[in-house]
Amino acid sequence: MWEAGFWGFVGGSALILGAAIGYYATLPQRLIAAVMAIGSGVLISAVAFDLMDEAFKQGGFDSTAGGFVGGAVVYTIANIIVSRRGAKHRKRSGSNADQSQPSAEGGGGLAIAIGALLDGIPESVVIGVSLLGGGGVSVVTVAAVFLSNVPEGLSSAAGMKKAGRSAGYIFGVWFGIAVASAIAAMVGNVALAGTSPEIVAAVTAVAAGAILAMLVDTMIPEATEGSHDYSGLIAVVGFLLAFVLSKAGG
Repeated sequence: MWEAGFWGFVGGSALILGAAIGYYATLPQRLIAAVMAIGSGVLISAVAFDLMDEAFKQGGFDSTAGGFVGGAVVYTIANIIVSRRGAKHRKRSGSNADQSQPSAEGGGGLAIAIGALLDGIPESVVIGVSLLGGGGVSVVTVAAVFLSNVPEGLSSAAGMKKAGRSAGYIFGVWFGIAVASAIAAMVGNVALAGTSPEIVAAVTAVAAGAILAMLVDTMIPEATEGSHDYSGLIAVVGFLLAFVLSKAGG
């Protein structure tokens, strides 16, 4: 349980790192978009090989397919709700952050934080579940979570700063979400320990569906907008890197 919590916090700590960069430095939008494209490729690889393939081996097609679609549906509904309350562009990067982030007074900062938590919970649960087999944590999954969180913390912190939020508020929000990620990983590890393979498979597939929906809704459009013609190539590099790590670890 504690190991799951540690790795969940490691993944969530990328939000704090990104927030520090976004608050104290200004990076080119294309560089941030490139990181997001790499993260997209890594996450796609993790969904395909670390999550869906493993879920199918454990629970078969029914549990995997049902959980996958269910996770995408739940994420989409929740994403629509928080987006309409000010978190639509929570992964917006670079120079566009000041134009797309809502004002602090309008509750946009809270909506962004909730949106980040929405993105992070499925990823953290997967980290906890990956430890149930008695082996080590999935390096690919942790790397994918970390890479996807850095640009989110960066762009959102920059937007919150421009909206008038203090450093204490900004870093408090992201530290709280990092802790919540650790708790989600611990809950995923404890709650699913000893359950049937079908249930573990379904939960893993739910997380996979939510992650893939998040990718298409938020990360991929931003990566494409920022890196233009090279986003596909960069994502392929990220996918290949995660694929190699997955097979080397297997």
